[in-house]
Amino acid sequence: MPVGLIDDLKGKAQGLIQGNEEAIKNGIEKAGDFIDEKTGGKFANQVDAVQNAASDFVAKSDGDAGEAPVADEPKQP
Repeated sequence: MPVGLIDDLKGKAQGLIQGNEEAIKNGIEKAGDFIDEKTGGKFANQVDAVQNAASDFVAKSDGDAGEAPVADEPKQP
């Protein structure tokens, strides 16, 4: 994917997040719980990792500098 497209998509995601942070974080938590329930917790570690990364992205988009950046976000040269 071209970097410009990634930046555009990231900007759009951040625009959608603003003002809806708590609802999105609650949805992330509920989705993870649903997956854990349906899989019997077989993938709990992976689900938790995705939940944490998604919640961190939401917090970062809100301008919360205390949250760690998403791990696989590309570094700019």
